[in-house]
Amino acid sequence: MTTRVSPPTGTTPPQRWRDTLLLLGLLVLVLAGLAGLAAATGWQETRDQLLRLGPLQMALLLGLSLVNYAMRGLRWHLFARRVGLPPDLVRDMRHYLGGFLMSVTPGRVGELVRVRWIRRETGLTLERTAPLFLMDRAGDLVAMALILAGALALSTSGIAGAVPLAALALAAAAIATNSRLLTALITRTYRVVGRWHRLFGRLRGMARTLAHFSHSGVLAGAVALGLVGWLAEGYAFYLLLAWLGADTSVATAMAIFVFATLAGGLTGAPGGLGGAEATMIALLTLEGLPPETSIAATAVIRVTTLWFAIGIGAAIFPVAERLSKRKMHAVENR
Repeated sequence: MTTRVSPPTGTTPPQRWRDTLLLLGLLVLVLAGLAGLAAATGWQETRDQLLRLGPLQMALLLGLSLVNYAMRGLRWHLFARRVGLPPDLVRDMRHYLGGFLMSVTPGRVGELVRVRWIRRETGLTLERTAPLFLMDRAGDLVAMALILAGALALSTSGIAGAVPLAALALAAAAIATNSRLLTALITRTYRVVGRWHRLFGRLRGMARTLAHFSHSGVLAGAVALGLVGWLAEGYAFYLLLAWLGADTSVATAMAIFVFATLAGGLTGAPGGLGGAEATMIALLTLEGLPPETSIAATAVIRVTTLWFAIGIGAAIFPVAERLSKRKMHAVENR
């Protein structure tokens, strides 16, 4: 006798087309903005800066980005073990990297597709697995806040608003990962609203699941993996600036990269598009870099980080979707 489980709702074709058009529209807007700045400062100057970079240099930048993705994927694997998923590094890396395709959704909530894949393949409930998304976001915030604070301490340049931003990132991560605090906030919110009992009940269940991650060894390992990953991308930005002729210290380059990435996220724009680029160009210009260097560095680092990740996600997403549906049938027929 077989037991049928209602499959989770997937992304419908119209939604996929809408997401694709949104992604292309955002890309066009960002490219138009960068092109406008390049035209204002001189196409030839910006082109000359870009021609300084050869295939080996681009390969190194992409390799350092891969280090970031690998470390964060291992962190996802670490968290997945804590919620009771069977050990499978290949599965967890497939889910994590495939989710990068949804990085340009508002607040990156589209990356919850990883939770959908887990539910299909293992049958675990949403309440059990959704906290993975919170822990992943919190892990990035903690790592980036620590790097920003350390870079500011070592850099001779100051960035207005950087200290409050680092503090805000740490506070948000602390609230989002504290099981008792989050449960209390959800309970108080329900008392104020007085409606949607079932929804708030599920939210409380998710919050209680966060207790699985409270082990100090797990948290220390997660922070260490995040630090290695984001330091790799920050160092890539330093190398890029050096190759373009900028006399910028490692600490300053990392501070600019991390601050711009965090600031872009605060805008609420998908992937921080627009906000991250504008912040990075402004900070580089304040450091005394000529506009053509600031524009070229910003364009290249965004291609080798954000858009490279989206490209990886686009390649792995169909595989993850297909395998999850195939394994879902096996789960249903147990």
